[in-house]
Amino acid sequence: MHFGTRLSLCLAFGVAGVSLVFAVYQTHSEARGTRRELERHAIELAQGMEKPAEPLLASRSLGELQRMVERFRDGGAGAAVYDSSGQVVAATPNLAPVLRDNPEAVTRAVEHGSPAAEYFRAGAEPMHVTAIPLWGDRGVLGALAIYQRTAYIATQAAATWKRVLAGVAVETVLIVCVTLLMLRWGLGLPVARLAGWLRDLRTGAASAGPDPPPGLPQEAVFLPLRHEAERLATTLTAARAAAEREARLRDRAESLWTPERLRIWTETRLAASPLIAVSNREPYEHSRRRGAIECSVPASGLVTALEPVLRACHGTWIAQGTGDADRETVDEHDRLAVPPEHPEYTLRRVWLTAEEERGFYFGFANEGLWPLCHIAHTRPVFREEDWEAYVAVNRRFADAVLEEAGAEDRPAVLVQDYHFALVPKMIKEARPDARVAIFWHIPWPNPEAFCICPWQRELLEGLLGADLIGFHVQAHCNNFLESVDRVLESRIDWERFAVNRGGHLTSVHPFPISVASSKDEWPAPDRESIYTERAALLAEHGVRAAMMGIGVDRADYTKGLPERFLALERFFEKYPLYRGQFTFVQVAAPSRTRIRHYQDLLDTVKAEAERINRRFQTSDWRPIVLVPEHRSHREILPYYRAADLCLVTSLHDGMNLVAKEYVAAQSRETGALILSVFAGASHELVDALHVNPYDIEASAGMIHRALEMAPEERRARMVRMRSYVREHNIYRWAGNLVAELASVRPENLPAEPAPAHAAAGAAR
Repeated sequence: MHFGTRLSLCLAFGVAGVSLVFAVYQTHSEARGTRRELERHAIELAQGMEKPAEPLLASRSLGELQRMVERFRDGGAGAAVYDSSGQVVAATPNLAPVLRDNPEAVTRAVEHGSPAAEYFRAGAEPMHVTAIPLWGDRGVLGALAIYQRTAYIATQAAATWKRVLAGVAVETVLIVCVTLLMLRWGLGLPVARLAGWLRDLRTGAASAGPDPPPGLPQEAVFLPLRHEAERLATTLTAARAAAEREARLRDRAESLWTPERLRIWTETRLAASPLIAVSNREPYEHSRRRGAIECSVPASGLVTALEPVLRACHGTWIAQGTGDADRETVDEHDRLAVPPEHPEYTLRRVWLTAEEERGFYFGFANEGLWPLCHIAHTRPVFREEDWEAYVAVNRRFADAVLEEAGAEDRPAVLVQDYHFALVPKMIKEARPDARVAIFWHIPWPNPEAFCICPWQRELLEGLLGADLIGFHVQAHCNNFLESVDRVLESRIDWERFAVNRGGHLTSVHPFPISVASSKDEWPAPDRESIYTERAALLAEHGVRAAMMGIGVDRADYTKGLPERFLALERFFEKYPLYRGQFTFVQVAAPSRTRIRHYQDLLDTVKAEAERINRRFQTSDWRPIVLVPEHRSHREILPYYRAADLCLVTSLHDGMNLVAKEYVAAQSRETGALILSVFAGASHELVDALHVNPYDIEASAGMIHRALEMAPEERRARMVRMRSYVREHNIYRWAGNLVAELASVRPENLPAEPAPAHAAAGAAR
């Protein structure tokens, strides 16, 4: 049956049914009202005849009683007077057929001395009688009865039924017709427009963008359907783009890693093994804003890298729950299916108390390990209570991993960063069959510096519980192996870069992390002139300048912000022609502000920027624009594209992805990158202008060289760097890491370990 026919029949039956219920109620109500009116009128008539009838009956003036009842001229059937024995002593002549048997109401009135009434049938005719007692000096003398015909009540009810049924029929037809028209115009047309848009998407005539077509329904009732359609459209467009991208790559015989390729690679390498990722930062955070719960994705390259892997194998990501609404969105096991719009893997949240977070994160991890691993001349602080909190939290996360792994065979575990140095050993002790990798995102110091830590042995033993340890660069791998050689009794294979301790082999390899850089993932520049775009960005800060530089960093002492500002000051001293022409924009996101050293650093950076600006600024120009706040990548991207140069002058950095983000965003290929030799990225981006950030004079000269560089050289350098970053992107990093982990044998003795580049070659 056609949908419209089914809808019409359901609507008609529904409307008719409801109308009939109300019709029955209305008819019965009218009948009850008519009966009440009849009974009230009978009482009034009886009471009007009561006074004259009582003395006549007492004196037995039967003739007078007969004449009185004969004068009864109401529209009823008649009246009758009864004596105390129930015998008729006077009656309207036309009541003879009715008076053959006394109604019960008359008997009750005489016997009980109170009014009584009843409905009865006199032959085939329906009647109603109302009887009231007649009183004398010695009590009840008899009764007066008023008889009325009630056939007209049924006649009225039948007429009412006919009228109501006719109304129900008309109302049903009208309501069905109007509703169908409303559905057609209010529902059919919007749905048709939505279907047309989806058809255009399917056929390629339209594409999903941030703003849907204006013809889509805007009403609140359509919002859930519209949102799902938009998500479907986005997924469809992304899938088509991915397929086209893969086709182009195959056509050009290129080996570019993409999210789709990473997913297939992961499925192939891990097969049916469950994958569990562990990190301190969660990939999705729920916060309460304006009375509603909102889900956000923290800006993190780690999320970009690991999410395709976890989606491919429907894995589990274990992280600390930090959002103020995180607890409201998990189930009784602290789990949540993510991503929210299309769940493909599980997020398991671990809860820390404020005291645990203070000791574990702000204490041992960031006041101890962070300065220990960064050669930035900041003394690490080690406290016993912080170490105890670090051990306890690592145990909490290891237990969560074991719980999520359950009885699965050979689970694969990816542990992230310096927060969880003890987790690999804890997992291996409980599950020797687990394949465990940890990636250390920060530098590893030389053995002399590392031996400062009072718990150096425990940290190394915890890390060596892993089957694979990854660093950004080979130098950090060498430092780690030298630290193990100095602190622990073990056998180090320097040819294969592995540590054999107690029969367990741990491979140590470099995996340079990168950004999600492919031509289709970075917005192309619009047709607007770069000069116009740059002027608009600077105008937002009240500055006019022909040239612009950009720096994007956390307000961390390892980033060299005070040294960078001193270099800028020296640049404007040596090259005064650039005053009023060049402005440097520094985005300095506040970080770890609970630690006093970080607060002091941010205050120092602000003070230095103000001092230098006071020295050189004019009415519409200043040399440094400091933005001490968090900015999303989308907000920073226009600055990357418009900047003539980018300063990445870290005092010590494991990699520093800002350098690669700037290169990837330079679609016009007109910018220059000034990069610290102490950042891991300098080992890969050889076409950057390398600088020692401690050498203020040389740094100032490098800024001048970048601004004076010939356009041909600038473009050639940027083209080579962009090609490298595009090929060595974050998906390749994740693929290499998964490949190495997947190669671990069950007996924890890997086959011939392939170098990091071999995994990439295997996927070509």
